[in-house]
Amino acid sequence: MRVAVVQMNSRDDKAANLRAAGALAARAIARERPDLLAFPETFAFQGGSVAARRASAETFPEGEAYGFLRELARTHRIWVHGGSLFERDGAQIYNTTVVFDREGREVARYRKIHRFDVTTPDGRRYCESELVAGGREVVTYEAEGVVVGCSICYDLRFAELYLELARRGAQLVLVPAAFTRETGRDHWELLLRARAVEIQAYIAAPAQWGPFPTPTGTAWTFGRSMIVGPWGQVLAQAQDGPGYAAAELDLAYLEEVRRRLPVARHRVLGAPAAPR
Repeated sequence: MRVAVVQMNSRDDKAANLRAAGALAARAIARERPDLLAFPETFAFQGGSVAARRASAETFPEGEAYGFLRELARTHRIWVHGGSLFERDGAQIYNTTVVFDREGREVARYRKIHRFDVTTPDGRRYCESELVAGGREVVTYEAEGVVVGCSICYDLRFAELYLELARRGAQLVLVPAAFTRETGRDHWELLLRARAVEIQAYIAAPAQWGPFPTPTGTAWTFGRSMIVGPWGQVLAQAQDGPGYAAAELDLAYLEEVRRRLPVARHRVLGAPAAPR
């Protein structure tokens, strides 16, 4: 399987973001011919006020961004992992990944479990729970023989989610993200490589890069979208600015890594209980 991760600089203009996503996807598809294409977190709308983000939320399958992802998959006959977008479900808003197969059929939906409620080292406060409710379900799907696990951004800091994805057979885990510039400098690559090594899987991380508007001024995301191998090597990485990175997944190599260093069999704490 060949995977491409798209790096965007989304802002508080959905129409402009969808045009940018389409142009970047077209470049990546033409040059890399990926089997699976992935967008970053909140690719359709980022920043602005809580009210603006709430207004941008969509019901599925009627929403504009949902339709964009579905048609991209159907038109180019590729798998599309839709980063994340704001989903409206009754009174609740979720930060949600939607996945489509080559026919444009929805095959998976994941609602971000861990919400980013922190004050970063530069003093900027983020409170994702002001808008979105937390998901509860761990989600995997199968894409042409590859088991793919779902996660979003802040989830990356919670190893127990990735261990559960590993227990469910994940060979590739997607991490669409909008890491802050302050945390990304020190933690982004470190955490991605750690997750890849500890669960012995490929990690594909499409990210937001650059400035975007907030009610308290301009904030920055870190970027450096990348694909990491199961031994912890960075296989491909996007440069600063909108773009993409792509790499081939070698499942035979993945199985060799797991055979030579069988950590899944050696796990004691958190391992499934042995049958009596």
